[in-house]
Amino acid sequence: MSVIEVNNLTKYYGKARGIIDVSFQVEEGEIFGFIGPNGAGKSTTIRLLLSLIYPTSGSAKIWGKDCIKYGPELRQDIGYLPSEVFYYERMKVIDLLKYSASFYKKDCTERMHELAELMELELDRRIEDLSYGNKKKVGIVQGLLHSPRLLFLDEPTSGLDPLMQRKFFQLVREENQRGVTVFFSSHILGEVQRLCNRVGIIREGRIVEIEDIRTLQKNNYKKVRVAGDGLDPSFFDLPGVTNLESRNGVVRFFYKGDINNITKRLGQLQLIDVTIEEPTLEEIFMHYYE
Repeated sequence: MSVIEVNNLTKYYGKARGIIDVSFQVEEGEIFGFIGPNGAGKSTTIRLLLSLIYPTSGSAKIWGKDCIKYGPELRQDIGYLPSEVFYYERMKVIDLLKYSASFYKKDCTERMHELAELMELELDRRIEDLSYGNKKKVGIVQGLLHSPRLLFLDEPTSGLDPLMQRKFFQLVREENQRGVTVFFSSHILGEVQRLCNRVGIIREGRIVEIEDIRTLQKNNYKKVRVAGDGLDPSFFDLPGVTNLESRNGVVRFFYKGDINNITKRLGQLQLIDVTIEEPTLEEIFMHYYE
C-alpha cells in the first residue's frame, strides 16, 4: 500500500500559485526525494500533506486516510522538520522537547535523550542562546523523538556543519532501515542522490518528472569528452547531440540516443582520449529547467 497518495493537488494563495495538479505516490519504506529550486512548491506540498494549510482542489491521503479529515490522528505517527525553525526563545531546550513529547500518547524520554546525545545538543541551554545550526538540531530531535512511521524533512540540512550533516544522513538511513518512510525535500541535488530511491522534480508548482534515481541517470543523456589532434566539432553534430563545445583539441557534448551511433562515429577518428559518463543529478536537473 502507498503511504502517501496525492491526486491533482492544487493550492492557490489568492491569485498566487502554490502548486498545480500535483500527483504522486510514496511507497512504504522508501526515501522519496522531492527536488526543485526555492519557490517551486516543495514546502506548500508538505504543508498540505500535514493539513497545516488546505488545498484549493484535489486530494491527498496518508495510509489511505484523507489528510485533512484525519489530520490530528495521522500526525501522531508523523515527524516533521520544517525548513525554518521558530521556537519560544526563553524556554530551555529540555523544556521545549518535553512540551513537544507531551503531544504524543507514549513515553518519549529515552529516545529524546538518545537523539540529543547523537546530535550533540546541550539540553540546559536557552533557545535564544543557540546558533541557527543548533536550533536546527532541536528541530531534528523534536521531529524524531516520538519514533514516527513517516518523516517529512523540508530542506533539513541548512545550517548544519558538514560533520553534523553526515551524522544526520546516517540517522535518516537508520530510521529508514527500521521501516520509517521518508519524504525528503531539498534543492541540493547531491543530498538527494546520496539518500533517495526515487525522486520527484517540481518546477513552478508542477511535477515535471518522477523517476527512480538510477533510471533518471540512465535514461538521460551521456556526457562525452573526446580529445584528439585537429578534431572538427561539426563531425559530432548528430541527432541527439546537445551542448557541443570545442576547446584546445577537446570536444565535449551531451548525447541522448543509441550509444552505438556515437561509438561508430568515434571509431572513424584518431583519438588521444575519450570518456563517456553518466551526468550528475545536477546536470539532469538543469536539463529539466532549461
